[in-house]
Amino acid sequence: MKRLKIGLLGKILIAIALGVALGLIVPGWTVRLFLTFNGIFSQFLGFAIPLIIVGLVTPAIADIGKTAGKMLLVTVAIAYCSTIFAGILSYLTGAALFPSMIAPSALGQVETVTEPSPYFGVTIPPLMNVMTALVLAFTLGLGLAALGKSVLNDAVHDFEKIIVKTIKVAVIPLLPIYIFGIFLNMTHVGQVFSVLTVFIKIIGIIFLIHVGILILLFCIAGGFSRKNPFKLLWTMLPAYFTALGTQSSAATIPVTLEQARRNGVSEDISGFTVPLCSTIHMPGSTLKIVACALALMIMQGMPYDFGMFAGFICMLGITMVAAPGVPGGAIMASLGLLQSMLGFNQEAQALMIALYIAMDSFGTACNVTGDGAIAIIIEKMMGNKN
Repeated sequence: MKRLKIGLLGKILIAIALGVALGLIVPGWTVRLFLTFNGIFSQFLGFAIPLIIVGLVTPAIADIGKTAGKMLLVTVAIAYCSTIFAGILSYLTGAALFPSMIAPSALGQVETVTEPSPYFGVTIPPLMNVMTALVLAFTLGLGLAALGKSVLNDAVHDFEKIIVKTIKVAVIPLLPIYIFGIFLNMTHVGQVFSVLTVFIKIIGIIFLIHVGILILLFCIAGGFSRKNPFKLLWTMLPAYFTALGTQSSAATIPVTLEQARRNGVSEDISGFTVPLCSTIHMPGSTLKIVACALALMIMQGMPYDFGMFAGFICMLGITMVAAPGVPGGAIMASLGLLQSMLGFNQEAQALMIALYIAMDSFGTACNVTGDGAIAIIIEKMMGNKN
């Protein structure tokens, strides 16, 4: 018999369930053991975040910059505006609904025992801070785009492979253990049930937002193409459900291409826009990150306002191009911004990872389905009649 293969989402859900169940019965020394692991792992994450930004953002910007022409500029502009709009809509919806749904300081309301501490800690200072890494990545990416083929360009892409390998081999496999330790500790000190209640509420709201985003995108595409937007959206559903299974925009490209062509997009336009948008068009991922971040900030009693989130959303829209084609790539690429711009600590980052990955497939499905709408818009804007 083939060995049962459990995906990342399944492992995360199992880790949360086990953390909640065992947190009620295990002794304090066990909790301290996992807190020690979590402390070391979070230090490694802090060290890796600037490297992830440089390793993923730099080649992404360099590769986009090599493609010249009006179609590139229009596609990038539309994709970025769509991503930013999704983030702003997510914030406005959350700011209107979340305060009445989430009790402030929910993480600190109930404490049944003294919170345990790790046995020891290891400090791993990062090579640079997050903003330095972002500026370096943009500078190198734009410079390499202007230089074209070079030894440094090859080195940057080799470094990208190292970072992606690190995420796949060292980060993603250990995430379930990290999240298990977080929920084990929260259950042990009596905080977990308020957190899980928030999770359930947020997931429902985010799903409704992402459905609304897709309807709006295809209404715009329908206006450009003079076609029924709901028929256009219906045609793209195979790509939506494929993305639910693959959790990867890149892996869904063949299906997205086929369905975009069935919506009347020419091979030239679809062959250009769909692969490009799979990298730069991230409305589903962005709205999830914004909504989850806002919910956790309200839950912890942290201050928030539109000005703070507007800057965060604009930077997030750029950083999303660094999301690799692996489950959880978007949240890994955004951890630096959550830390530097919103003040998220290690526990808040772990909760973000858990909440994001719980809905990872839905965000990816929103991304790739929206790519079909952009392909239709570009088809008409570029004057193609096919």
